[in-house]
Amino acid sequence: MQQEYPRLGFIGAGNMAGSLIAGLVADGVDPTLIEVSDVNKAALDNLKERHRVSTHEDNLQVAAVADVLILAVKPQRLKTVISEMAPSLRARRPLIISIAAGMTSDTLARWIGGNPAIVRTMPNTPAMVQCGATGLFARVGVTDQQRSTAESILRAVGLTVWVDQEMTLDAVTALSGSGPAYFFLLMEAMEDAGVALGLERHTARLLAQQTALGAGRMAIESEDPPKELRRKVTSPGGTTEQAIARFEAGGFAPLVDQALKAAAARAKELSQQLGD
Repeated sequence: MQQEYPRLGFIGAGNMAGSLIAGLVADGVDPTLIEVSDVNKAALDNLKERHRVSTHEDNLQVAAVADVLILAVKPQRLKTVISEMAPSLRARRPLIISIAAGMTSDTLARWIGGNPAIVRTMPNTPAMVQCGATGLFARVGVTDQQRSTAESILRAVGLTVWVDQEMTLDAVTALSGSGPAYFFLLMEAMEDAGVALGLERHTARLLAQQTALGAGRMAIESEDPPKELRRKVTSPGGTTEQAIARFEAGGFAPLVDQALKAAAARAKELSQQLGD
């Protein structure tokens, strides 16, 4: 049975909002159920032309009708945006879904007032091509139906996983939120190494890109964990074994561990700063 959606309101018309809207419309959501507001008229016009959604330059017009309100503005602007909508949100009590990085649900609840239902999420940029990975946390008071609605909305752009403790979203940020950049860094290095070995840059880039895509698809579709997949492709005495040995000699795994811990620590710092 197809998911029945309530009226959806997007505060913000940036890339992530656009990706979610594109995914929802592709899933069969009626565009007339989607309201979007932003100060950027060009962004609004683009969404209206592409998806036939209703657009507004006044956030209050969206807050006044939405059953589910998706906060998709920069964290630095969120307090100002919420403050102007707070009376309406307290009166109407929509489900609030935040995709604003680093902003805790308690901070949002304090700004809104009245113990609102909030689902905080951490999506990543591959959501723009419907291949995202999103962590979700439901604040106390969110109903099972609201959880299902939030999951359906974020699942329109990829995989979703729930976490039981909000602090765990810092780990989600470090792993999947920032994660695409780690793979781009590896692809960049592989491309440069391929060029150094004599390949044309265009050829090296295509090979690195397709190899990343293929490896990811194999990992998703296989029942084996990545460690086992790696073992299967690493023949004793072969070329892959030589490369893996160099990675390990350079401290590859500890370096990845240190990098993710640094990202998680920074996510925690930003949450504290933004919540002041």
